[in-house]
Amino acid sequence: MRDTKLRRVSLRPTSLRDEGGYDAVLILEDGSVFKGKSYFPCEAEGEVVFNTGMVGYVESLTDPSYYGQILVQTFPLIGNYGVPPPEEIGGVLKNYESERIQVRGYVVSELCEAPSHYTAERGLIDWLEEERIPHIFGVDTRLLTKHLRAHGTMLGVLKSGEIHMEELEERARSVDDPNEENLVKYVSTKKKVIYNPEGFPSVGVVDCGVKHGILRELLLRGAKVIRYPYDVSAKTLLNECDCVLLSNGPGNPMRCSETITTVSELLEEDLPIFGICLGCQILALAAGGRTYKLKFGHRGQNQACVELSTRRCYVTSQNHGYAIDAKSLKGSGFEVTWVNVNDGSVEGIRHKSKPFFAVQFHPEGSPGPLDTRWLFDHFLEEVEHRA
Repeated sequence: MRDTKLRRVSLRPTSLRDEGGYDAVLILEDGSVFKGKSYFPCEAEGEVVFNTGMVGYVESLTDPSYYGQILVQTFPLIGNYGVPPPEEIGGVLKNYESERIQVRGYVVSELCEAPSHYTAERGLIDWLEEERIPHIFGVDTRLLTKHLRAHGTMLGVLKSGEIHMEELEERARSVDDPNEENLVKYVSTKKKVIYNPEGFPSVGVVDCGVKHGILRELLLRGAKVIRYPYDVSAKTLLNECDCVLLSNGPGNPMRCSETITTVSELLEEDLPIFGICLGCQILALAAGGRTYKLKFGHRGQNQACVELSTRRCYVTSQNHGYAIDAKSLKGSGFEVTWVNVNDGSVEGIRHKSKPFFAVQFHPEGSPGPLDTRWLFDHFLEEVEHRA
């Protein structure tokens, strides 16, 4: 029987923690300055984005879609339930979305030093220290988030320890935009990996930074999952798979030229395709559509989306900074199937005659609602219909 008693993770106070840590600062490219503390000297540059989730910091930190970004948590208390152990199920991590923390930097209001939860193996502070993740706490994240919502996502510099403000302000004005390169190549698997080799059907996952939650959903349904690097050829997928899933991932979808080329070749065939998040944008680009950057993106667990065919509204988990231009799909054979309630942006597309569809949100949640997990069933049913 599982022990369900709350377990307090003991963090032996260090002299540094007793003293409140190192001085730290986050400076945005427009010159805005946000001061706080950090537990060790560190620095990072990247795109500063915010996530509105109240929980799920473990999943967010390990989500490859955040690669290249400095993540701001809007919820004021982070770390209160600690960090669970990295347990595996069928070769896939249970509580994490990848094997390591992916963010370039981490910004929170209050960082809990004494977490309490029966699953906690360690504290968030210990984890950040172990992986040497640049961070800052004690920041007015409400003010920071309002600033990003008003002016849009910005580049920034995070630094703690020895701070020279004039030098940092100059650096903040000249930070390289991570979206100018193909970030997918840094988070994709380097070689083919097979999970549940006796399963059916064979799902080829084009790994653009796939979350383990997606792999878990496929394995839960008994599928054989073949995880490929982002630049896998269409020929390989056609020869080895019954269907293809285009995964989530970081950065500007237009930089994923190799993956777009592969998908454009697949569109000439009838192999079922399911795209998630970045995979949705890649599918649209491969069909001749266009994408654009959102002002501050959709990152949270309460994004309401409407399925146009049923007019049903679902609460979804999202993490993306780009969206599909609906008008650009004209003449492509694709139609819009889902829209975002808040801003009307495209949240799903489908081919009118072939088994190709995609959604911008995350049906696997992780973290967040599981209202749309049925999309995985629909995907695998497409294979059965063509068996």
